[in-house]
Formats: sequence, C-alpha cells, structure tokens
Amino acid sequence: MRIAYLITIVITILLGLASRKWSILLPSFVAQNAGDMLWAMMVYFGFRLLLVRKSTLTAIWLSFLFSFGIEFSQLYQEDWINQIRGTTLGALILGKGFLVEDLVRYTIGIIVATVLDAVALRFILRS
Repeated sequence: MRIAYLITIVITILLGLASRKWSILLPSFVAQNAGDMLWAMMVYFGFRLLLVRKSTLTAIWLSFLFSFGIEFSQLYQEDWINQIRGTTLGALILGKGFLVEDLVRYTIGIIVATVLDAVALRFILRS
C-alpha cells in the first residue's frame, strides 16, 4: 500500500504543478481551485502513506489539522517567514496569504481524496 500511496502522491503533485503552470489552458473555475484542492489531496495521501495501518478517519483529521494549520499560519506575517514564503518551495508549502476560500478548497480536496481512496481500497480488496 505504501508504494501505491507514494505513486498517488507523485501523480497528485504533478497534476498540481501542471494546474498552476498551464492554468491559462484550463477553464477559469478549474484554474482557480484545482491547485489548492490537489495540495490538500496530496496532504491526505501523505498521511495515508505515513500512517498506513491507522484508520482513514485518522488521516482525514490530520489532513484537516495540517491544511487548516498552514492556512491560518498565513495570518502570521513576519519578515523571516515571508522570506521563506517568497521562495518557490516555501510558497508551494506555506502559501502566501490567508483566504477563507482556501479552507473550502482544502475541505473538498480531502473529501475527494478520501472517496478515491475508499474506491481504490474496495477495488483492491475485491481483486
């Protein structure tokens, strides 16, 4: 299962980066929302990878805590952390500014990831 989650994380990261790089080619609704949803999905799959023997509910709660924690941390604006946010990797991980709509995007992303995970697990168990 760990390999499956690792592959899923890599695919999710690639889709997230692609949604940012080629956003002009996407419908505006998708371009505005896909990156944050995919980021939250990647967080969920990351917790599933790290905690493969724990319940799905554990991964869901940790994903919400982590994602919302990162978003609320954006209310903290000091020079040292803004310098980190000013880098490409820092911006991708920590974001830049607090937006309530990002919390909605994260919620949807975690729900979508949970549903995909459940469907995949059901398919694997049938095989």
